[in-house]
Amino acid sequence: MVEIKETDFPVGSLLPKKETGVVSFLSKYPTYDGRGIVIAILDSGIDPGAPGLKETSDGKVKVIERFDCSGCGDVNTTTRVVPVDGIITTMSGKKIKIPSTWTNPNNLYRLGVKRAFDLYPERLKDRVKAEYKKKNWEESHRKIVSEITRKMANFESTHNSKTLNDFDKLEKENLDAMQDILNNFDKKYNDLGPIYDCILFHNGQHWVACVDTTEDGDVSKCPLLGEYSITHEFAPLTDVDYLNFSMNVHDNGDILELVGVCSSHGTHVASIAAGYFPHSPEENGIAPGAQIVSLTIGDGRLGSMETGTALIRAMIKIIELKETLNIQVINMSYGEHAHWVDTGRIGELINEIVNKYGVTWVSSAGNHGPALNTISTPSDTINEPVISIGAYVSPEMMVAEYAMRQKLPGTPYTWSSRGPTIDGGIGVHVCAPGGAITSVPNFALRYSQLMNGTSMASPHAAGVVCLLISGSIQQELTFSPYIIRRALENTAKFLDGVEVPAQGSGLIQIEKAFDYLLNYHNEPDTNVRFQIQCGSHNSKGIYIRSKKYTSSQSFKISIEPNFLKHDEVSAYDKIYYNQKFVLTCDATYVSFPLHLDLSNVARMFAIKIDTDGLPSGLHCTFLNGYDVKCVEKGPVFKIPITIIQPLELEEPRYQISYSKVNFKANTIKRHYYTVPTMATWAVLKLISDEDTGRFVIHGLQMLPRQFCKALEVNKTVAITTKTEVVISFPVKGDLVLELVIAKYWANIGESNLDYTISFFGIKPNQPSITMHEADGIHCVEVKTLQGEDISPAINLKNAVQILKPSDLKIIPLSSRDIIPPCRQIYELVLIYNFNISKQCELSPNLPLLNNMLYESEFESQFWMLYDTNKQLLGCGDAYADKYSIKLEKGDYIIRLQIRHDKKDYLEKLNEAPLLLIQKLSSQIPMDVYLSYTQALVGGKKPGFTNNSNPHAPIPLYIAPLTSEKFSLKSNNLAHYLTGSITYAKDEHGKKVDVYQIKYILNDITAKKPNVSNGNLEKTKTDEYKEALRDPKTQLLSKMDPATAQTMYEELLKEYPDHLLIHSAYLQVMDPLDKRALPTLTKSKQNGSVEDINNKVISICNKVLSGLNASSILAFIAMKTDLRPDAAKIKITMDQQKNIYVECLARKGIALCRLALWDDNKEPDSNMYKQKILEVWKALVKFVDPSDAKVLTSHVLYFAIWHAFVNNHYGRLLKYILKMQEDKPTEEVEKKIIEYCGLLDWDHVVKHLYRSLPSKFPLSYKPF
Repeated sequence: MVEIKETDFPVGSLLPKKETGVVSFLSKYPTYDGRGIVIAILDSGIDPGAPGLKETSDGKVKVIERFDCSGCGDVNTTTRVVPVDGIITTMSGKKIKIPSTWTNPNNLYRLGVKRAFDLYPERLKDRVKAEYKKKNWEESHRKIVSEITRKMANFESTHNSKTLNDFDKLEKENLDAMQDILNNFDKKYNDLGPIYDCILFHNGQHWVACVDTTEDGDVSKCPLLGEYSITHEFAPLTDVDYLNFSMNVHDNGDILELVGVCSSHGTHVASIAAGYFPHSPEENGIAPGAQIVSLTIGDGRLGSMETGTALIRAMIKIIELKETLNIQVINMSYGEHAHWVDTGRIGELINEIVNKYGVTWVSSAGNHGPALNTISTPSDTINEPVISIGAYVSPEMMVAEYAMRQKLPGTPYTWSSRGPTIDGGIGVHVCAPGGAITSVPNFALRYSQLMNGTSMASPHAAGVVCLLISGSIQQELTFSPYIIRRALENTAKFLDGVEVPAQGSGLIQIEKAFDYLLNYHNEPDTNVRFQIQCGSHNSKGIYIRSKKYTSSQSFKISIEPNFLKHDEVSAYDKIYYNQKFVLTCDATYVSFPLHLDLSNVARMFAIKIDTDGLPSGLHCTFLNGYDVKCVEKGPVFKIPITIIQPLELEEPRYQISYSKVNFKANTIKRHYYTVPTMATWAVLKLISDEDTGRFVIHGLQMLPRQFCKALEVNKTVAITTKTEVVISFPVKGDLVLELVIAKYWANIGESNLDYTISFFGIKPNQPSITMHEADGIHCVEVKTLQGEDISPAINLKNAVQILKPSDLKIIPLSSRDIIPPCRQIYELVLIYNFNISKQCELSPNLPLLNNMLYESEFESQFWMLYDTNKQLLGCGDAYADKYSIKLEKGDYIIRLQIRHDKKDYLEKLNEAPLLLIQKLSSQIPMDVYLSYTQALVGGKKPGFTNNSNPHAPIPLYIAPLTSEKFSLKSNNLAHYLTGSITYAKDEHGKKVDVYQIKYILNDITAKKPNVSNGNLEKTKTDEYKEALRDPKTQLLSKMDPATAQTMYEELLKEYPDHLLIHSAYLQVMDPLDKRALPTLTKSKQNGSVEDINNKVISICNKVLSGLNASSILAFIAMKTDLRPDAAKIKITMDQQKNIYVECLARKGIALCRLALWDDNKEPDSNMYKQKILEVWKALVKFVDPSDAKVLTSHVLYFAIWHAFVNNHYGRLLKYILKMQEDKPTEEVEKKIIEYCGLLDWDHVVKHLYRSLPSKFPLSYKPF
């Protein structure tokens, strides 16, 4: 037996607390464990039933408020009913008996419906779908497919395919159809999930709601939940999903908000911050005594992406609850990279919550390292109100959480985002452990899970803040978000050998931070923040990252004290505020004043930075301000100074190599280069002396007013001894490139790398080309860096349609969308209608606000795409590239919501265009030539050309598209095409050195000129007669039967040869609509119905006898008509054909109905079937019913009836599915379900019936 030496599992390191001193702090101050503190967690939602999240250390409810701010859980409950005999009819049509245990004094019930999958996180949805399909579809489907296969084999064995009679042919077609339909059902199987009825009522004390998840409508089996704020009640939605949900009510009962979670993330975050495990304290979170307000900002409709609406609503809720719950701390482990941070509605409100309401806001820095400038927002926000947290991994975490075979030195994670911010701010203030194994929601069906990221570091820091505030309150210390941040920064443990951009001031040390608060809570700056603005752009710090133009630069600095809750500060305190500071900096290249006297006014001074003599690389320092009366409390304010000294590469090769560079775990090598002016791409080649190396390669250039991902490469690669790794990426000339090569933090062992970076370039004079079809040939010039081979290639990939709003509405939103005290938010809803004639994949894009969330002036741009039956097919928000939808041909509607508290701002967007970006089924190449003449005549295209003189421009000529390459007749409507152009012959350059091209099509709305044909000219008398005849004919089809009979007879006398009169009258007598589809439901038919069918047959026979079928068929078979009046003949013959086919189809339908006459009449069915067969055989001479492209509605209806009377339910389904494909309706869907039932396809019936409410909802969903 193997001897086990180590039996003590390091449970305490699964959720690390020793690293920041939390264990020691709580041993010293056990009651300062967060009790009395409320932390708001803005995340994906928190499961109050998850382990560790049920109660606090002092026995209180842990999760005291729970809101879904995204709107994903909203249910419209404006429909109100009163029970009749104790029974109500729900929105889905169920009859539900009200349980006697329900208390409802006013007997009024509000009703709504909710699709279950709207509440499910993606992983839960996938699990439930898989389980449901396995249980309710797969086995049944295989069984029925096997039965059909056996029937087909039996038919083939008993019939000779060459001697089949008409009925046998139809029988074989029926079996083939059944097999095809079953295969298609399986191929297109899409589980839309169940729809649940929601019942809401007031029990006299508070609102209560029931979600009916049963199939039989027995709601006594379902939990009855009260408002979570009052009752703290929650329950699993079903026993299958284990998704704990709760509810809130808004707008006096008009909106029921069902609250679940949209991912596991928020529960894990909450458990780190404040989890409490009474029987296993080692598993506790940082602040087990704290209570939690859960505010869901991730929208389940978008996966778990945060939206502007959700963020604003969350902050509104924080302001409202601040009055009753005294929320002191916010954690937000969410964020995106912004293009700029000096404006934006979300940033403004974040500042208001911190500075006006005194809430300490903690946020994750991001997971986009190791390059600099990768801080996400809100950690990077105007005025820097948020405490930004980087992620650290300790040796103990490595062995306990990651099962590593040895401990390595503690370090920031490789992927943790680094500062500075895009405008020079510190980026990371402090760091904290960024990984944990702790609770996740119950729907995951697991006790705990490992997650890592700055998302895990942030709640650790937020938990520390809860402890600090809990202790401060119990010791009656003055505190504010500002002194909390200073306490953390000035007492953090600086990690040796780690750069400032990764750790900020260092690893949090809570005991020292609390001592800081004990010692300095009464200082004059406790409630003061110092707004720092540097340089001409009022940046948060000084950041020099540019090509060397001068070695000495001067910067103006503005420092202004701002008081917490400024409007409540007395005039006395403002007048007598004064601090005197001594300024220090440890960098010799910074010249600065030594003293600063500061009162309640902005002070300005200048500093000088001399970079002459600084080696290439990264240089970080701070200009620190110390209070001369209390220097020992550390810097009161800090001005970060970051300088990047790039390396200038020399001609002619623009290449630099490094040899035998040693890498250990988490070794990070940073290189900075001024990219040559004409360079457009770079190639990095690496090789190692060992085979287990895992490396992160991160190259980044910062572009003005663009986020850090605009021009970067970020890859994780294995570098070995066997093969040289080659990475190419785009670059821009004259900008500084940061190239980071980092060995992954958990990659044990050493590696020695050889690597080379080389620059190449083919630079066009037009970085982005816009070419109009009508402009003809377009010229672009290119130059090269060092004579690179040129091989231009253009591929158009997308067709773009421009939509204009067809309708709009601006209204004030409800009470939950009012920013306290009284800033009403309005919504602008724009309606866009469009048609797709060909299946495609498309992405809606609002270009005015695209790719903007935190920096946007408007807080929301949420769109929802519906079909004509109001079925929601997809939705999206700020980032159009993330959302694409596959659509079949048909009509669609997009509803777009934009929100703002200034109505006049919204009015400016009344006509905002929306782009439909459709992915082309195949790319369209454009031709490029070396001369204008060759482009004009479509001559020989160059393979490639060499530019022997790098400084001389080479003109390239782009020829316009020919109609063969792109035709609007065979594609969806488009206004322009977009794609890419590459110039490099080199494969590495071709992959990454890519430019955009837009090809504008001619005016697609222009009418084609009429081509005059002398043979078609009419006399004025003929035109006059037609002008009188045609409106009467059209009006005939709209008359009631009695009036139509008279009009029909009069029109026949006046225009006996006008065939359309018969068609119009037949439409009155027998309007073919989807309510007239065949059914097995027996109904007594009166004699008038029989008379109508016989009359239809009579009229059809009259029309058919007056037309020569042989002549029509002969004309159809004619390939070319050379007669002088061919055009006129074609119009006449086409009209005759259409009427002939219509009358055949209508006659056949009437015969089918007569064949299904009720039992009292008992006609000779064989006689009817023979007549029907004769009509069918006559019809198929003109059209092929199996060809979906030529089926008219009349033929389709006859094909359905023909299949029905012959009991060919496979053929019947084939035709009715074609009808549903063209224009889906609920009536036809129910018929499909009925016909599947006739075939005993019970699993299909159940699936389609379950999908009905999702496919055909009663109304549009709320935003």
